Parts: sequence; structure tokens; C-alpha cells
Amino acid sequence: MEYIYQYAWIIPLLPLPVTMSIGFGLLFVPTATKNIRRIWAFYSVLFLSIAMIFSSNLAIQQINGSFIYQYIWSWTINNDFSLEFGYLIDPLTSIMLILITTVGIMVLLYSDNYMSHDLGYLRFFAYMNFFNASMLGLVTSSNLIQIYIFWELVGVCSYLLIGFWFTRPIAASACQKAFITNRVGDFGLLLGILGFYWMTGSFEFRNLFETFNKLIQNNEVNSLFATLCAFLLFLGAVAKSAQFPLHVWLPDAMEGPTPISALIHAATMVAAGIFLIARLFPLFTVIPYIMNLISLIGLITLLLGATLALAQRDIKRNLAYSTMSQLGYIMLALGIGSYRAALFHLITHAYSKALLFLGSGSIIHSMEPLVGYSPDKSQNMALMGGLARYVPITKTTFLLGTLSLCGIPPLACFWSKDEILNDSWLYSPIFALIALFTAGLTAFYMFRMYLLTFEGDLHVHLKNYSGIQSNSLYSISLWGKKAPKLIKRNPFLSAMNSNEKLSFFSKNSYKLDKNVIKKIQYFSTDFGKKYTFTYPHESDNTMLFTLFILVLFTLFVGSIGIPFNQEKIPTDLLSKWLTPSENLMDTHNWYEFIRNLIPSVSIAYFGISIASIFYGPIYSSFQNLDLINSFVKMGSKRILFDPVVNVIYNWSYHRGYIDLFYTKFITINLRGIAEFVYFFDRYIIDGIINILGISNFFIGEWIKYISAGRISSYLLFYISYVAIFLLISFFSF
Repeated sequence: MEYIYQYAWIIPLLPLPVTMSIGFGLLFVPTATKNIRRIWAFYSVLFLSIAMIFSSNLAIQQINGSFIYQYIWSWTINNDFSLEFGYLIDPLTSIMLILITTVGIMVLLYSDNYMSHDLGYLRFFAYMNFFNASMLGLVTSSNLIQIYIFWELVGVCSYLLIGFWFTRPIAASACQKAFITNRVGDFGLLLGILGFYWMTGSFEFRNLFETFNKLIQNNEVNSLFATLCAFLLFLGAVAKSAQFPLHVWLPDAMEGPTPISALIHAATMVAAGIFLIARLFPLFTVIPYIMNLISLIGLITLLLGATLALAQRDIKRNLAYSTMSQLGYIMLALGIGSYRAALFHLITHAYSKALLFLGSGSIIHSMEPLVGYSPDKSQNMALMGGLARYVPITKTTFLLGTLSLCGIPPLACFWSKDEILNDSWLYSPIFALIALFTAGLTAFYMFRMYLLTFEGDLHVHLKNYSGIQSNSLYSISLWGKKAPKLIKRNPFLSAMNSNEKLSFFSKNSYKLDKNVIKKIQYFSTDFGKKYTFTYPHESDNTMLFTLFILVLFTLFVGSIGIPFNQEKIPTDLLSKWLTPSENLMDTHNWYEFIRNLIPSVSIAYFGISIASIFYGPIYSSFQNLDLINSFVKMGSKRILFDPVVNVIYNWSYHRGYIDLFYTKFITINLRGIAEFVYFFDRYIIDGIINILGISNFFIGEWIKYISAGRISSYLLFYISYVAIFLLISFFSF
């Protein structure tokens, strides 16, 4: 159905009418626009749903073996230079369109309720629709210049959304950090685009790939220059997809609203960098040094992200480092040439991470009535625990998302991560061992997050409210079965002794102080005065509906990559999607498949078991064992091991000291250089100009009196000269 392809240009434009309507409405009829503000959420979902229907039809055509469609038109023609715009529909484009539209619809539905209380509701939806339009335009672009334009629009939208609550200094700082860090990569991307145009004379992908391959085969291009240009292109993806060392913006991006975090981490900004590498994959594959660099950066990123997530207390920041680590897996797969596995993991991770982020938003919503609208408290896992009783639906969906990210079959991420691990064994056993070890860390920190949030202890931790920092990683609940009994017995319990030391895996029970008591509702009955907590509750049905839909994706989207027979043909849906007319992949039989999954599943269960021992109910079963007791309480029996644990904890909690390094050696030095340049410009350059101006003024005044024609002036100067001459003569003799 070729006419479907002819109208594919509509897809990126569909979200724009809502953005433009909100903008014009707030400008010309602000009162009326605000009074019907909830209707804009409906239209946002409606137009993006139309885009999803178009995208689904395109995907069906690609799966059925339809051709690749490209339509271009000339925008600027000058002699031999022609700048063309257009759109390209191929399997990669159709995959990304499905991903962006489906996740985008879920986030928009969720945001309608999540942001309903916010004064910036309309501004939020205007930004969101522009964000979706920019990303849709990026993935349908037919050349590098067009990609770069939408690439920058995506960056601008992320800046606006991360700093949505710009009155908070930390949010304003976070959006600036994200914007500046991405400018580093974007500058490299621009230079790389210009470099490849200089070599090939084209921005259009097909011509670029064909010409560059011929130049490489005929040895007609400088290999060092080609490698440098490819590295600059890769630098853009490093910044956008939060790869080491330009990953520092991603955790701070959590200062934006939670739906934005879900969209950025699942289907838009971080996916843009992966998309760029996938789109330029034929170009990178002919440069082995760049492929090795891509795999190495991916390996470092996946391990670094996992280690930095081990001790985080902010639930969204924990998920951010998880995203960083999973993007490292995808980049590793691209670097080792496993194109299919990389895109497979991009899909499965997107739905699982969207589920986890929106689930964290539901948790934050339930926390805010207790701790106030403060991200420091409502997102702090140390103030959670025991939530499973009060938010059972959120707990169930969050658990499924956690298990998926841990790589537990048959959930979505298991199929794709296992494929990456198997392909990495063929590339390098060392890479495979590191990736396998990181899979165990992933299971540990993800289940740690789940246990801290939903299980946890049933007592209140004083220091989390008093502002005193502690080293406890264990969750202490603000609510629970034992807490009301403590209140009835003595509602004004004294503070905990400040000299008490907290262990790395502390599970001690602490008393309530007056700051916590303020969070308790008092009410009277005929039977006397009672005390109770303001218990958390489930989110609105709209928010839960989106979680339910994402759970379905998390459960079943992995099936697109499952082989359905043992023949040597690409029988799974994803392979047919990516290679509609060629049989490029050999599937394994089920015996080999099960044999390969044993290591990854075993390491995942091992990580979950360790997390359960330290943070879950399993601890109570081993509490009397000296070995476990000494490890958990950090007693005298493991004095030699204490420094190691503290080093790991401090490394993770302080983000590997990478932000500190950037601050001390880059930010401060750049600020010093800027201050020196300011001083030099203000006092040296401007000073010289000012001195010249003042000198000219005085010289002019002096000449004015000399040449005025007045005898009195001449006599004055004559007497002055004589007096000066006499003084000089007197002191000389």
C-alpha cells in the first residue's frame, strides 16, 4: 500500500497543532485556555494515537516485506550544492515510530492526572507535544542535516522539561547541566557531519554510505581523517545517550517531573543517540577502530552505571543509573556488530523502564501528602518501606518491571539481554564476563530498590527527618504495624542518641521524634484521644491504567524476538521486521538456547538473593548466624572487610567522584579562565582605550589654550616654562 508511505510525512506534524493551539491560546485568550485546560490532554493523546496508527500500518508493511520508501525535495540549490529535505521509511524508522508513539501515549495519559495540580499544566503539555514531534521528525529524517536540526530541537525540549520547575535552583542547575553537556557532543556531531560531507559530497544516507565505502575500498581517503570524523559523529551519541564520560547530566535530569523522566529514559532523548549509531551503522562497520571504541565505551558505561546505582537513595536517580547501564549494554551490542540484539534490547528496555519510572511517580504521589512536596523526601527510599500494603497495584507492576530489568524469564528484558550476553561471548570472553557480572549487579540494585520501597522495616528512622546524614542503606518506613503502637504508648518519644553508629546494612529500630510526630493526624472519639498516620494510597485509575498497559508490554513484547522453530531461518518477528527479504540470522535450537541462558539467569537470581538477604525478610531467617550477623552489622569479625565496603559505598553514593572531578578540574578552571578574560578585557583592553581617550582629552584642552590667540595664555605658559627651567637648573647645580 504505497499511499501509506506517501502520507508518512504527516506523522511528525501531528503533535504540533496542540502545541501551537496552547501557545496561541495562552497568548491571546489565556483565561479561556486555562478554563478548558484538561481538554488539551485529550487532544494530545488523540493526535499521537493517530500517529501511532500510521506507524503501525507502516510497521506491518515492513514486516510483510515491503520496500524501503524515501521521499525528498530540494530546499536550497546553489551551483553544485543542493540541500534536500525529506523522510525515510525503513525497518529502523518503523521500530522507532512504534516505540515513540506507544510510550508517548502512555506518558500523556499518565501526565494528565500526575500534573493536574500543577500551575504549569498547559505549559507542560505544550512542551511534551513539541518533544514528541521533534523525536518523530528525527527518526524519519532522510539526511544528516535534517537529523541535526531535530537533534537540536530534542535538546531544547529536554532543557525546557528538565527545568520545568525552574524556580527550584537545583532544577535550573540540572537543565543547564544537561544542555551544556550535550553541547559538547553536539559540536562534535556537527564537525563530523561536515567532515563526511567534505569526503563524500552528500548528506543523504544512501549516497553517503555508498560513496564512503568506495573511498575506503579504493584507499582514496585518509584513514586517520575518516576515523576522526566517525569519532566526532559518535561523540554526539555519547552525550545524548549518556555514555561515559558525558553521562553526568542524566541523574540530575531527574529534577524534572516524573513523566518527563519516563519519556527521556524510554523513548526520546537517550534513544536518539542509539538511533544515530544504528542509522549510521553501515558507516561505522567499515572503520574497525570506531567499532572497538563503541564496544569499549558501552562496556565501561554498563559497569559504571551499575556500580553507581548500588548506594543511591533517590528512587528516580537509582533508575537513572539503571538506564545508563542498560544503554551501555545496547552500545556494547552495537560495537560488537550485534545490530539486531541492540534494537531488541532498546525496545524491551524502553517499555520496562517506562513502567518503572511511572511506577516511581505513583510512589512519589503517595509520599507527598506525608512529607510535603519535596523531592528530597518524597523520592528518598530511606523514608519509604512497607508500601506494599497500601499501594498493592503499584507494587505488583513495579515488581514485574524490576524482574524484567533483572533478566528473569519470561519477561521482556530477559530475551534481549540474554542475546547480548551470548553475542558478547563470541566477541570477547573478557567483555562477556564483565557484562555477566554487571547483570548480577543489576539484579542486586534493582531488587534492593524494590525491597527498600515496598518491603522494608516497619519503624521510623529519626535521622532521615532531622537532616543528619547516616550510612544506613536499609529502608525505614513512616508507617507500618508497629508504628501506631509506639505512638499510643508514647507519642512524644525522645530523639535517638546522636552518638550511635549506623552500619552499612543497618536494620535497627529507632524512635520517633517531634518532626515525625508532626506528620501524624490527631482526632478525638468517644473513647478518648487517638493517634493515626496519614496512610499512603493508590494513585488515580488513569495512572494505574497506564501501568497496566505497560505491564502487558513488559510481559509480551519479548515475544517478537523468540524463535518459533528450529530451522535455520529468521522465524521470529523482529528478524522479519529488520530483514524483510533476506535470511541473515541463524536461530539456535531450544537445547542450545536453554544452555546459554543458564549463566545469565543464575547470576540474576544470585543478585536477587543477595539483595533479599541484606534488605528483605530473608535476613530474619539468618539473623542468628554469626557469619551473616557479622556481615550485616559490620561487627569486629570483619574488621578487615569494612574498608572495602566503605570504599564501595562512598564510590557509589558520591557518583564515582566524576562530578567532583569535573567541578574541580574543569568547571573551576574554566570559570577561572573566564574571570581572567573578563579582567583582561575590562581593565587591560578597555583600560588602554580609556587612557587613550582621557589623554586625547587633556592634550586637546592643552592645545586649545596654546592656540587660542590670547596674550595672557602665552605669558602663563612662558612663565611656567621659565620656572620649570630654573628649577631644573637649580637642582642640577
